[in-house]
Amino acid sequence: MCATATTIPARPLEARAFAPYGEIILARVAGTQFDDNPYDPETSAEEPRLTLTNGTPRLWIMHLKRNGLTFSKVARHRRVTQCLGALQSKEWFIAVAPPNDLADGACPELTRIAAFRIPGDCVIKLHVATWHAGPHFLHDECLFFNLENLDTNKHDFDAYDLPNEFQISP
Repeated sequence: MCATATTIPARPLEARAFAPYGEIILARVAGTQFDDNPYDPETSAEEPRLTLTNGTPRLWIMHLKRNGLTFSKVARHRRVTQCLGALQSKEWFIAVAPPNDLADGACPELTRIAAFRIPGDCVIKLHVATWHAGPHFLHDECLFFNLENLDTNKHDFDAYDLPNEFQISP
């Protein structure tokens, strides 16, 4: 592996910039359980489009120790959208490359790897087959909400070794 790291500046998380990789799920004002709410999630274009039909969905909380902002691999899931969000309002980072060729052995478009600063008050949904490295953070530890499939890490995990290390610049 090359000793030189490629630096990627972290961009603010904005819907238009993040659109090639996924969607942003923001807090929505809600009433109580019995309020008459005119918002209809079944017809709203603002609802994230999840793909969880290719397996049994799994919702879990990952407890991760500090991992810094450097990475040398990316991964993708070709059967499921993955949703990630930090608990405890902690800021974090993710590096992503857009979904491309779904065939075995395909590689990410290295020139399109981007990094995003994710605020602790939202969740991201990655499109099916989005290449990603993270979550990354500078806290001593962090808890992450993770929605994927039960077998994602065994049967839907394509990893790619990058030609050199990448460093997210906060």
